[in-house]
Amino acid sequence: MGTVTEIDTAAFIQGPENRPKPTIAEAHSIPLIDLSGPIDDLVREIGSACGEWGFFQVINHGLPKEAHRKIESAAKEFFARPAEEKRRVRRDEVKVLGYYDTEHTKNVRDWKEVFDFTVDDPTLVPASSDPDDSQVATWTNQWPENLPGFRY
Repeated sequence: MGTVTEIDTAAFIQGPENRPKPTIAEAHSIPLIDLSGPIDDLVREIGSACGEWGFFQVINHGLPKEAHRKIESAAKEFFARPAEEKRRVRRDEVKVLGYYDTEHTKNVRDWKEVFDFTVDDPTLVPASSDPDDSQVATWTNQWPENLPGFRY
């Protein structure tokens, strides 16, 4: 027999007041954002989708289907790995890119895992939100070992 895992509901379950309350009319289709459209329309559509849904699907992005398939396969392989292996590339306050699984929404831990990376490696960003601060921070990607298809 398998082992039983107990879940700390206070840590993982949103209170009823914070749970989504979709109606059938609201939840029948995910917003589609067509990247081939005019920039002003894109900005408005993305803002609307984020505000109303919190996510959207992108179409006409120019990524070939084979590349999309490879990315999806590599992501599935990475996220199926044991937690201790994924945590070797965990992001923190110094290494801001990499794996993360302890994000919170309204003080409740989210049931998700993410892996953040940048296309330009390293990436230079402002060190603070102060417009008079000329300091820059350097963000560098972390990549998992033994998963060559995961790195772009």
